[in-house]
Amino acid sequence: MAENKEFILFFNEIGMGDVALVGGKNASLGEMINSLTVKGIKVPPGFAITAQAFRFFLYENELIVKISNLLAGLDDKNFSNLSLVSEEIQALILAARIPESLQEAIKSAYLELCGHPDVEISVAVRSSATAEDLPGASFAGQQETYLNIMGEVPLMDACQKCFASLYTERAIKYRYDQGFQDADIALSVGVQAMVRSDVGASGVIFTLEPDTGFRDVIVVNGIWGLGENIVQGVVDPDEFIVFKPALAKKKKSIISRKCGSKEKMMVYTGGV
Repeated sequence: MAENKEFILFFNEIGMGDVALVGGKNASLGEMINSLTVKGIKVPPGFAITAQAFRFFLYENELIVKISNLLAGLDDKNFSNLSLVSEEIQALILAARIPESLQEAIKSAYLELCGHPDVEISVAVRSSATAEDLPGASFAGQQETYLNIMGEVPLMDACQKCFASLYTERAIKYRYDQGFQDADIALSVGVQAMVRSDVGASGVIFTLEPDTGFRDVIVVNGIWGLGENIVQGVVDPDEFIVFKPALAKKKKSIISRKCGSKEKMMVYTGGV
């Protein structure tokens, strides 16, 4: 288990009550591992670099006031300088240095995930904002994710890029439109073991019908390989529609199925 709980929490240590600590995405992954592993459903392990670690990074690099001042100078009428403000903030973050204590905590957690000092596994490095997936606003997908990251130095680089992605043009503008104060939102980073995309599949599950909002069905879309093709709408996926009331009664619940053409398959090179 992680030694520095302030900076690192493994997924099996967190759940949906920890959104403020690790963001919506990481909290959901922790909930899945703790709830589904006992049922035989495999979820790749990993750990969260906490929102407190992000705040510590900003504080140690004296970025809090600088970022606040840049955001205060944002043209809130037509956002004519949004691109410039975003670029300047991200440049500050990328030019900063991850404090030694935080680096050591991340390295230690990565080593534990690898399982052996001589092994470096491939991981996905995923942003998880502390305001993600709230009832009135969805921040999902606004920050960056980096796949097939292997080794301590690339991991640090990817984490820092995730930190910077909290201040993309899209993210800043969305927070402004939704009335969120930037200082109230932090970023956690999830580091999760990659799976064999060349022999596996990926997909998206909607807990309601996404076009109509009908709540009695679950829509499952799936493709071969990595999920980027399905997220970007590049391929025609398989689709299953599951009727929740029948599922709850343990009766036949698949009311529709469609085999997609799945013309393309995305995989990553290297790794395990």
